[in-house]
Amino acid sequence: MDTALATRTLALNTPAGDGNLLRFITCGSVDDGKSTLIGRLLYESKTIFEDTLLTLEKDSKKHGTTGEEIDFALLVDGLEAEREQGITIDVAYRFFATPKRSFIVADTPGHEQYTRNMATGASTAELAILLIDARRGVLVQTKRHAFICSLLGVKNVILAVNKIDLVDYDETVFQRIVADFSSFAQNLGFTSILPIPLSARFGDNVTERSANTPWYRGPSLIQHLETVEIGATTENAPFRFPVQWVNRPNLDFRGFSGTLASGSIKAGDPVLVAGSGKTTKVTRIVTADGDLDRAVAGDAVTLVLAEEVDVARGDVLCEPQDRPEVADGFTAHVLWMSETQLQPGRSYMLRVGTRWAPATVTGISYKIDVNTLAHQQGSSLTLNEIAVCEIQTATPVAFDPYEENRGTGAFILVDRATNETAAAGMIVRSLRRATNVHREDLALDKTARAGIKYQKPLVLWFTGLSGSGKSSIARLLERKLHAAGHHTYMLDGDNLRHGLNKDLGFSQADRDENIRRVGEVAKLFVDAGLIVLCSFISPYAAERKAVRDLLGEGELIEIFVDTPIEECERRDVKGLYAKARAGEIKDFTGVSAPYERPEKPELRLETVDTDVDTLAEMVLDYVRRAALAGENWVSP
Repeated sequence: MDTALATRTLALNTPAGDGNLLRFITCGSVDDGKSTLIGRLLYESKTIFEDTLLTLEKDSKKHGTTGEEIDFALLVDGLEAEREQGITIDVAYRFFATPKRSFIVADTPGHEQYTRNMATGASTAELAILLIDARRGVLVQTKRHAFICSLLGVKNVILAVNKIDLVDYDETVFQRIVADFSSFAQNLGFTSILPIPLSARFGDNVTERSANTPWYRGPSLIQHLETVEIGATTENAPFRFPVQWVNRPNLDFRGFSGTLASGSIKAGDPVLVAGSGKTTKVTRIVTADGDLDRAVAGDAVTLVLAEEVDVARGDVLCEPQDRPEVADGFTAHVLWMSETQLQPGRSYMLRVGTRWAPATVTGISYKIDVNTLAHQQGSSLTLNEIAVCEIQTATPVAFDPYEENRGTGAFILVDRATNETAAAGMIVRSLRRATNVHREDLALDKTARAGIKYQKPLVLWFTGLSGSGKSSIARLLERKLHAAGHHTYMLDGDNLRHGLNKDLGFSQADRDENIRRVGEVAKLFVDAGLIVLCSFISPYAAERKAVRDLLGEGELIEIFVDTPIEECERRDVKGLYAKARAGEIKDFTGVSAPYERPEKPELRLETVDTDVDTLAEMVLDYVRRAALAGENWVSP
């Protein structure tokens, strides 16, 4: 592993809040000297090996901008494109230490084009060094970075007025810049702002107070970094454990793996599943190096629970007396990171913690002018714009307000078509009026309800194009199941749109909501112990996955009715395909809207040249053999 990768890995996996470790970033406008300052810190802390220093001297002659002197910026700007252009593009993490403290520093780009990279670096920082070129003063990008630091919870700022040597170490210039920035930042909520006059190139006030600035009586940069108090750590916050995956290597072990986002946990402590309200206890804390008595924020562990409660990837384990919000809507600050502008109503994939869910920005409350912090009206967002938005998710997700918990209050939005990260967000509050409503653990569970029916509750999810034959197969299968003595219910799209979903249209957002509601109803029927048959086009893999994630392991059988579109059109007695091709029906799946074929369905049915009865028998046989093996199955 090369040094840069090793340092990046360390930066991303070292728990924040270690009393002897400080994470900080350098940010500011273009050419303010961020990379040079970090290079100087590495040099002064004697972190640079001799062979690296020799290489740096050679590279300085080739790429440097400081004549015959060492260009410290090249220590951080490792990409060839960065060296050729003389700018920072990507976030570079570096580790260094002094006798008093260890540090992880992120050098972030100054160009507005790379604001998203800067936000990435700030998301784990506890302090920001905001550089300002003494010759240029406070710029728009300076304000943008300061505001983003504030949004991302960075409370401590060092205002580094760099290149003070180029203004002859003038105190008046320094004080004017400090006053300008203080006026702008007074409402940003920073706990502390320490101004320091610097020359990163020559080392003035970096490690020791400089004789060139006798009028400055504060600490040097490194002295302040060694002594600054960061405040409360994530270890002191309420326990939050987003489940990364269910660890079940064999029938004798079932654990839940992930990284503690905050708080701590001991063997024997009670925990609660935030989404379901189920409570149990932790019996073991397992790691690759053996069991732990206690785990704290940042630890990657596997928790073993006392009871076989229903826990899946994306669930959050928490303290029973201090639970996160669980809701399908919230208000958030959104930093737009995509070249493609945001259009409210479009569906994205949202990730908060380890949970993925379809989500829609339903409205923009206001945009924020980063130059004045004024609120502005707007109907869309473009690259690097920041706004307060309302967001609805297809399924409820667990979260905390970002200012209370970074680990469970941050999210990203991903474009479903390109898989590009479109936005980063910080949750402000739930849209739900009643914030004290949580799920309650009921007296009976689905195992008890299904037991008196002598069956395993299941969802049989039929997906395919319009006219593929999925509803015909599902209807016949339900009759066969009923004849076999099983308790069933069929959810049909047309029937639901006459009742539960009659308020929904056929926009992308409404289609997502339609499937979300169907999934919730199917989950209730499974909880009641029934076998539920669902026949829906459900064209998007994310929608189908969201329904699967609502259910327990093995409770959903995805049945792909694979019929060529030509055959579907031939069967179309309503003429829907013809209307869609004529432009009379918009967003028609298979014609003007995509259908994402299931990659790994439990069962794939080819309907051409196979009659409905045979296809229904194939599903029945699969359910008997695969899904209900060992259950009390009554033969038809």
